[in-house]
Amino acid sequence: MSVIVTDSGFQTDDFDCGFVTRDEAAANDCDYGIDLPSDTAPEALAGLNNAPMIRIDFPSSADGRGFTLASMLRKAGYKGRLRAKGHVLADQYAMARRSGFDEVEIDDALAARQPEEQWLFRADWHAHDYQSRLRG
Repeated sequence: MSVIVTDSGFQTDDFDCGFVTRDEAAANDCDYGIDLPSDTAPEALAGLNNAPMIRIDFPSSADGRGFTLASMLRKAGYKGRLRAKGHVLADQYAMARRSGFDEVEIDDALAARQPEEQWLFRADWHAHDYQSRLRG
């Protein structure tokens, strides 16, 4: 199972359409979500603006490529739901939100190690922007 983390805390997954790879998306004519690995080439993001959800994998909490992909998608005009999936830590939640993610999907084991309170502490992600604090 997995837990969806939003600014309101832990939620259940309400996306019922399932996920396909970017290559499978062209052959699929229903509302689908697209799974992107963290090593997706930037040029492969073109043409994804109509997907209702894009889920970007974080294979490790030390792998920040997903943040860059999210930012690139938003700058290219993507308006759908953007979800980080995998090894995203509560400490990284504010960064995930600032880079364009709407939510984070974590497994039950991580949710047990980092309970909802830790994520909610960072849910006011505008307040955890060190650059704004430095500017006064």
